[in-house]
Amino acid sequence: MDLRLPAVRGLRRGAVAAVAAVVLALAGVGTWTAVASDDAPAVRRTDRVMDMGGGVRIDTSYFTSASGGRRPAVLLAHGFGGSKDEVKGQAEDLARDGYAVLTWSARGFGRSTGKIGLNDPKGEVTDVSKLIDWLAKRPEVELDRPGDPRVGVAGASYGGAIALLAAGYDHRVDAIAPAITYWNLADALFPDDVFKKLWAGVFINSGGGCERFTPELCQMYNRVAESGQPDARARALLEERSPSAVGKDIKVPTLLVQGQSDSLFPLGQADEAARAIRVGGAPVDVDWIAGGHDGGDLETDRVQARVTAWFDHYLKDEKEVGTGPAFRISRTGGIDSTNGTALLRGASGNVYPGLESGPRRVALSGPKQRFANPAGANPPAVSALPGLGGAGGLSQLSSLGIGVSLDFPGQYAHFDSRPLPGNVWITGSPTVTVHVNSTSDDTVLFGKVYDVGPRGTRPVLPSQLVAPVRVTGTKGEGKDVALTLPAIDHEVQKGHRLRLVLASTDLGYASPAAPATYTVSLKSALEVPTARGVTTAAAPLPSWVWWLPLAGALLALALLATGRRRTTAPAPDPALAAVPLQITDLSKRYAKSADRYAVRELSFRVERGQVLGLLGPNGAGKTTTLRMLMGLIKPDDGEIRVFGHAVRPGAPVLSRVGAFVEGAGFLPHLSGLENLELYWQATGRPPEDAHLDEALEIAGLGDALARAVRTYSQGMRQRLAIAQAMLGLPDLLILDEPTNGLDPPQIREMREVMIRYAAAGRTVIVSSHLLAEVEQSCTHLVVMDRGRLVQAGPVDEIVGSGDTLLVGLATDIADPLVEKVAALPSVASAVRTEGGLLVRLAPAAEPATSPASPGSTAEPAVASGSAAAARLLVELVRLDVPVASLGPHRRLEDAFLTLIGDSA
Repeated sequence: MDLRLPAVRGLRRGAVAAVAAVVLALAGVGTWTAVASDDAPAVRRTDRVMDMGGGVRIDTSYFTSASGGRRPAVLLAHGFGGSKDEVKGQAEDLARDGYAVLTWSARGFGRSTGKIGLNDPKGEVTDVSKLIDWLAKRPEVELDRPGDPRVGVAGASYGGAIALLAAGYDHRVDAIAPAITYWNLADALFPDDVFKKLWAGVFINSGGGCERFTPELCQMYNRVAESGQPDARARALLEERSPSAVGKDIKVPTLLVQGQSDSLFPLGQADEAARAIRVGGAPVDVDWIAGGHDGGDLETDRVQARVTAWFDHYLKDEKEVGTGPAFRISRTGGIDSTNGTALLRGASGNVYPGLESGPRRVALSGPKQRFANPAGANPPAVSALPGLGGAGGLSQLSSLGIGVSLDFPGQYAHFDSRPLPGNVWITGSPTVTVHVNSTSDDTVLFGKVYDVGPRGTRPVLPSQLVAPVRVTGTKGEGKDVALTLPAIDHEVQKGHRLRLVLASTDLGYASPAAPATYTVSLKSALEVPTARGVTTAAAPLPSWVWWLPLAGALLALALLATGRRRTTAPAPDPALAAVPLQITDLSKRYAKSADRYAVRELSFRVERGQVLGLLGPNGAGKTTTLRMLMGLIKPDDGEIRVFGHAVRPGAPVLSRVGAFVEGAGFLPHLSGLENLELYWQATGRPPEDAHLDEALEIAGLGDALARAVRTYSQGMRQRLAIAQAMLGLPDLLILDEPTNGLDPPQIREMREVMIRYAAAGRTVIVSSHLLAEVEQSCTHLVVMDRGRLVQAGPVDEIVGSGDTLLVGLATDIADPLVEKVAALPSVASAVRTEGGLLVRLAPAAEPATSPASPGSTAEPAVASGSAAAARLLVELVRLDVPVASLGPHRRLEDAFLTLIGDSA
């Protein structure tokens, strides 16, 4: 099931659809296309338009594979604001898996006509029944009886609801897999009679405006939006379009996939569906995914695989196929540092526990409190932000312990627990009773539970969810109000406190416009469900966990027996205290090899203010050198000194080194500035040491720092990553391929960033394959090949080095002649280049004197430029090479090619 939510187009442009599907082709001639992929059956797609009557025409696609025989069918529905095209990939996958898949664009979407009826039983639901009629006539579709195809329905959001409704209205449906959808649309948009104004507006906007909806829906929306409060007619209109209206008639196996990051259709909607369908005796499994309409990870691949297994089991009757646990939750286990995404782990139970299982009482304290509902309900508190989901989402941040909600002083009451004596995992809906008194007859409160960490950390609102409640009869003596708070799955750490907050406003909802004063006091403890039967899957322990203690003990005994002392780090070298980098005889062997080297006897020195380019072909040893320099791996021989201190993993001097490696990850819905502040906070160093302003000035991001990272271009992301590496203004900055993926203007900007950074007396080492850019950005070069140093020095010297000559040719020459040139005694290498040959001269032999002493080395000498060129010219003429010109080359690319010879 593809649950990807395309960028912010209202309801995620449909919280896109399910797995499986079916195409609807009606009478008339359709078009078909064969879709094939390697190692998979070809898929045939037929596009047709079906006349539903009343002027409504539905655009469909039908997918089947070339395999013979009858097969089950799947109707695959799209999300709100989308079309059949969003589920094309999933339809093809299901067709290859042996299903006949029908997709369609619902009324008012894509190329289909008609008014949007929000899954009206007389409109969209009737359309689905007609699609099933069509499937029943297809010769390749398996039938349970004449006119009754074996069919499943899947979809997400709007499409998930139509799956539930189809099962309730048409008993030919055999299995369903609805995802991130509603059970009661009235409860979803009018929870406890409070108008969810932002999400309702998103509905209308995503549909293309009020005029695209049926007249009764448009009139209802305008009426409720104007008054700010739903009425009985509005509730009845939405309830008759809700699966809850036919819940007792849904008697087919149902896989409910619901999102934890979802303020539109929260977990409570799936809970009501599960309880109602189970009463009818049908199998029901529940899966809480990490994402939802508010963003986060929708786990598309995992969900699609589970839905396919569900249909294999119940439609194909493949009983050996497992359908997964009765209840599963995805839990966040931190951040992947390579890309900034949340790491997920599964938790499961043999039974679905509901939202109240394993209650635990947590005492709260706090006096009776008075707070205001401001005139116009402004400014409002902030919890979820509808329409700003995407790959990250505010709810994902809360699952990672990052607080992003906002309550205004004087507009809320709060009650705290004592620090918890141990970890508590809340799974379900907390409940509490409070006494409410108001100066107004109409009171709206927003209840939420915060996770409050140690002093100095910002409280976290799990999943960014709130529970609105409208209370009447609170004027005068007031009344007790039982609150059911949002269903969440959240671990509260030992030492943290729980905080109940009751606010008078929230950005996503309509509150009374008249000013009022509320008084609230506690009447009960907070009860939190813990779902004790749910266990988190443990990651398999690697084998070294078991043998490491024994190996450690044996090593300790060996050390005692031999009297070996702990190796100490070499003492700092005062003579190198001002030298950013000195590498001496550095070597690193390949794993499991005694004589193959990734880096061998490498030596070079870098001074302050230099921008050094580290060059070499693939396999030259550049990355290994940088990893040793950053203390990530240890050399086998030689040493690295940074400002005189030997580099070892974890060496304190590494705090003076900043590094950027390809693929820096940022949280996309935080601004650039917030990402940098969060990164620096994670280092544990004082905020004043970050030198944030200086790093940002060098990076040159300007006003973009206040924007969400998801709006950044690739170049801006790269500059933000460089700024992150520059935090703390490290004296030595290492950049690995900083211009990857950038266009020419962005590359120029990156060049200026590096030059500005080094201009203040700091040092930059950059590894890049863009030689022309290195030539313009760097002051010095180190060229490596096969793990060894080939040449080091200023760029100008290497580019204009006398040992490399450009031979211009009057006409092209054959490869054998090039090989003869390369074989000349005075030539080290010869390679083709545009318009001629690049020839690197061999070192001149030293005059024979006394034999060298054992272990001594002699520096090779290169013949003087003019004499060497003259001798080469004689040899070229002798070989009948059509020489047009001869002289030193002046391009770094040419120099690089001649320096590394055949390795290029």
